Amino acid sequence: MKSPAILLAILLHLAAAAQNPAATTTTTIQFDTASCPRADLASGPIHARFYLPDARTGYYRSSRFDWSGLIARLDYKGHSFFGRWNAKYDPTLHDAIMGPVESFTPVGYDDAQAGGAFLQPGVGILTRPDTTRYTPFRYYPIQNPGYWNISKVPGIIAFRQDLNAAGYSYVYIKTITLDPDKPRMTITHTLKNTGAKPIESDVYNHNFFVIDTLNTGPGRVLKLPWTPVATPADPKIFDSLAAVSGDSITILQPFAPRRSFYTLLTGYSDKPADYDLRLEEQRSGVGVRIRGDHPLIKLAYWASLKTACPEPFIHIKAAPGETITWTITYDFYTITP
Repeated sequence: MKSPAILLAILLHLAAAAQNPAATTTTTIQFDTASCPRADLASGPIHARFYLPDARTGYYRSSRFDWSGLIARLDYKGHSFFGRWNAKYDPTLHDAIMGPVESFTPVGYDDAQAGGAFLQPGVGILTRPDTTRYTPFRYYPIQNPGYWNISKVPGIIAFRQDLNAAGYSYVYIKTITLDPDKPRMTITHTLKNTGAKPIESDVYNHNFFVIDTLNTGPGRVLKLPWTPVATPADPKIFDSLAAVSGDSITILQPFAPRRSFYTLLTGYSDKPADYDLRLEEQRSGVGVRIRGDHPLIKLAYWASLKTACPEPFIHIKAAPGETITWTITYDFYTITP
């Protein structure tokens, strides 16, 4: 009998051979999220619900974040870790998204003329509308979202995007695996550059954690295996809401609506072992450990009323014909409140 991994590889191959041209068309924006395609995945102690990429009916159709791996909810031992945090919703809103979602710095934006094309990995080929600098908070028209295919076997779901365009082409596969024996989720990425130009980018996971639907407040703690130094965008706001103590950053007071902080964190080395973060919610007694297999090039921490997000960045580069991989592992656990 074939293993789930082998079956999934076969399904992905068959899905790629049966690409659906309709996936590249866009129609009128839809706001009925009940009609958005979704899939459930369960294995061992974890159950997760995914919104699936689709250029016509997908929950997220904006230009900032990778469309794959959007987790609407993940449950472990009666606790939930992801969910809707943004009260505003429009499928083309840059941050109307949930889960451990990823964003790449754009490729070729600075070289494109107004009206020209550039690459946003995980989204597709976008249009640079004018000569202003790139900002992730703006929607850029999507010329070509490629072909998305989703395959699922017990405990594993894989998202494959085939993009073929002048200069930039690739096969991008994100595979999410739930361990059958432990509370672990692994996200494995494979990017094969099938185009004529190199693909080089910084990629980070925004990690929109919404733990047990609790607002951000005292009891939410970020722990690191090294001593962090914070460089906040607004020191006064940061110091009123959070404190750095030893290897941890704690929240000092309940967040009010529209209150947030953003800070960069330094103190890590160039070793992959320092990509090791723990976010705990001591009020309900749960935590999550996040590890990557590439060295950090940047680490940010953003928190608002509904979510607290450690944002680890890595650097990737794929020459024409080259295949690269990177992996992120999430271990969920309980603690004594």
